[in-house]
Amino acid sequence: MIYIIDYQSGNLGAIQNMFKKIGAQALIASDPNQLEKATKIILPGVGTFDTGMQNLISGGWIPHLTNAALVEKKPIMGICLGMQLLSKGSEEGAIGGLGLVDAYTRRFSFTDKSFKIPHMGWNEVQVSKESKLISRQPDYEKRFYFAHGYYVKLENPFDELLRTSYGFDFSSALEKDNIIGLQFHPEKSHRFGMELLRNFVSKY
Repeated sequence: MIYIIDYQSGNLGAIQNMFKKIGAQALIASDPNQLEKATKIILPGVGTFDTGMQNLISGGWIPHLTNAALVEKKPIMGICLGMQLLSKGSEEGAIGGLGLVDAYTRRFSFTDKSFKIPHMGWNEVQVSKESKLISRQPDYEKRFYFAHGYYVKLENPFDELLRTSYGFDFSSALEKDNIIGLQFHPEKSHRFGMELLRNFVSKY
């Protein structure tokens, strides 16, 4: 069973509805103990890094999440802020992240003012490595919806699954064993998001 973590930092209904559209059932977890029954976990997220981490801490989610990810090796997918929370920390705040990937979250900064912050709207991705989550070809057809002012800087380039150009190339998705991060919103990305989530359901 797929569980979507409710830690007061995400649009849970839209994600749940997208799973319903592809014929998969996803339940919203409001209690950390529910993760024991999960086969796959979604960590959504909108808002600031520190608020997201504080909500995870105060809700008692951290030990359950780390056990599911590192001990039980359950597939965990972080979306938008959820991807950033997988990192060690962020320039946005002072609280450390989950540290499930060797990465740090940084703020976009451009000398070319034509690149607005936050990065909003549709953008293309390039596939960086083979994965069950997304096919490598044809790259030009893959477009997803973004809404973020920060990006995840990976310490290990082999953890990069997708990259996107916005002023410079950044990692728009990561995959490290059972841990997945998506900087874009698959629930807002129509058929591209549906294909990706369908692969997450059927191939992991």
